[in-house]
Amino acid sequence: MTAPDLDHWCPRTAPAVLLRHDRARGSHVLLMPERVVVLTGSARHVVELCDGTRTVARITEELRARFPEAPVDAEVGPFVERMHKEGWIR
Repeated sequence: MTAPDLDHWCPRTAPAVLLRHDRARGSHVLLMPERVVVLTGSARHVVELCDGTRTVARITEELRARFPEAPVDAEVGPFVERMHKEGWIR
């Protein structure tokens, strides 16, 4: 799988991936066939913004505005790349 161009790519969740709040776990999860990924920290916010309309730069910008004290610039790009590699987003 080729790494996407983070400046122009508008990621979205893969068709079989659903973002849900799991009351039993008390956290948000990604539901996939035969797999559940528990999201921690601000991961849910990143996934929510991966709707196919925003570039990774725009996602980073929005999260930086929401969470000015968080290390958004250092974390969003690598997390999006990992989600792409895992097949959670396209």
